[in-house]
This record gives sequence, structure tokens and C-alpha cells, in this order.
Amino acid sequence: MSENRKPNIVVIGGGTGSHTVLSGLKKHPVNLTAVVTMADDGGSTGRLRTEFGVLPPGDVRQCLVALSEGDPILQQLFSHRFQSGELAGHSAGNLFLSALEQITGSLDKAVDLAGGVLQIRGSVCPVTLEKVRLIAELNNGKVLYGEAAISAYQLISRFGLKRLYLSPSAQVNPKAITAIKEADMIVIGPGNLYSSLLPNFLVGGLRAAVVHSKAKKVFIANLMTKHGHTDGFSVFDYVREIESRLKPGIIETVIYNTKKPSQRLIHENVDEGEPVQFVPTKEFRGRSVLGLNLLADRLHETPKVDMLRRTLIRHDSEKLAKAIMSVL
Repeated sequence: MSENRKPNIVVIGGGTGSHTVLSGLKKHPVNLTAVVTMADDGGSTGRLRTEFGVLPPGDVRQCLVALSEGDPILQQLFSHRFQSGELAGHSAGNLFLSALEQITGSLDKAVDLAGGVLQIRGSVCPVTLEKVRLIAELNNGKVLYGEAAISAYQLISRFGLKRLYLSPSAQVNPKAITAIKEADMIVIGPGNLYSSLLPNFLVGGLRAAVVHSKAKKVFIANLMTKHGHTDGFSVFDYVREIESRLKPGIIETVIYNTKKPSQRLIHENVDEGEPVQFVPTKEFRGRSVLGLNLLADRLHETPKVDMLRRTLIRHDSEKLAKAIMSVL
């Protein structure tokens, strides 16, 4: 890589995890591409998929907002969620993207147009342009249909996951392949393991592209486990699950949080999970392991919905971006 060329970073994931990574990295001199899962079928996204047959816009919207350098009002518009009436629960950005998809006939084109409106710094790429459904088969024979059902089911850890797959099978978006071929670094995570991260690697062609890429492969560990899904998972348990869909040993650098949240925050999030622990094991040999305080210093509260407010344990986007840049 020449001294004058900005490095190319591909972020693979979806949802708030990718939003956090992208929000921090856009402030650095890099070229960014977000490869986003298309498995979501819950909430506003699920309703739009059912009613209009569109591809899921929710995770794409979050990445677009994260990369936006346009008018803050437009960012707020895309993030605005209606609280009452027939549109209650819908995000204005989801409606905008779904309308553009119907007008242009392609979510890819819709994302490009929305990116222009938001003046994004980088690009957002749906991992596939085919309509898929995420399905999980557990070891006890139970089958969960759809990302929302999988996310809501809290006995995956108890019974164990036998198989996770897409129906029907789908091929990767060619734009994602191009971005990965040109990448200097591929960042995976953080995010929900079974609904945001692994579904990307179930899309035909993505695994091979990542495995054959000469880019540095970096994994960002979650701050918290997910109750009923990844109970007791250590940092490397996540790495092992990701590599089981790629190739053992392919992740060269692991970045994880070393700062334990306060007991108050842990107590408030006890229904969500527990802090992810770093347990040194032989599997970490030969890898670069970067442990830092990545916790957000300022508390964050979710918007008021039905009089319920919940404080979240979350990554600090700027700290995370500096850690990623130090690897470069």
C-alpha cells in the first residue's frame, strides 16, 4: 500500500455493532465499506418485508446513518421512529429505503441514492440482494424460523445449535466481493452472533472471498453475552464460532474490552447477559490480542417507549476506532 493511498476497510456485520464501528472509523483517513446482513425480519423491517415484499432495510439504515456527514436533521429523520398511529414502530428511514427500492426495483440502487442524500463517507453494501430467511435447528429437534424468532428464543444455549442456514440459499452481492478483494483490513463484529454476524457467512461466495483475501482479519469481541444464546461465552468462544464458518486460525487480531462495567450497569442488564470474559487459551497463540478499555464513558439511555428507559452497556466508537487503526 502506497503512503498516499487511504487503506480500505470492510466492516462485516449489521445493526448497532456495525453502526458503532463505522461511526468511529469515518473520522479517520480510510475508505469504508459496510457489508450488511439481510436476515432481519423483526419489528419495522419485518412488517415491511411482509407487507411489501421488500428486502430488509433496518441494518442498512443504521449503517447509512453511521457514515452520514450530511445535515444532522437528515440523520435524525432516518433514525426517527413513529410512536403512534398506523405507523407506530416504523422508522422513517426504513420507509424511505423501502419506497426507493419499489421505485428503482433494487435495494442496491436505493442504498446508493439514500447514501447520496445523507452524504455518507464510504459505502453500504447489502450482503445479498436475494430474499432469504434465517433458520436455526437445535440439537433437541426444535426448528426456529426467522431471525426474530431466533433472537427471541432463550434456550439455544441449553439445547445447543445443530445447524444455522438460509432458506432459500443465496449468492453474495458482487459489490461485496469487489470490496473484499480490495480490502487492506476486514473487521468482523461486534454484534449478535446468530442474527447479525454468522448470517453473513451463510451467503454463498462470501466465505471464499474472506478466506482468500490477503487483508488483515480483525474480530471485535462483544461486551456482553446474549442471555440464552451465548451464556458463558469467552472471547475465544466467539472467535471459534466465527472461524467455524470461515477457516480455523483465519482471524489474526482480536480486540476485546478489559474494563468491567459497574455493578449497577451489570445488574440493570442482567436479563440481557453478562460481561464477556477473556480467558487465555492455546488457541490465541500466533494471534495479536489487543485488550483495552472500550466502554463508553457516558451512559446512554434508549428513547422513551411505554415509559421504559434502559441504560445500555456499549462500546465507545472513538476508542474502538483508535484500536482498529492501531492494528493498521
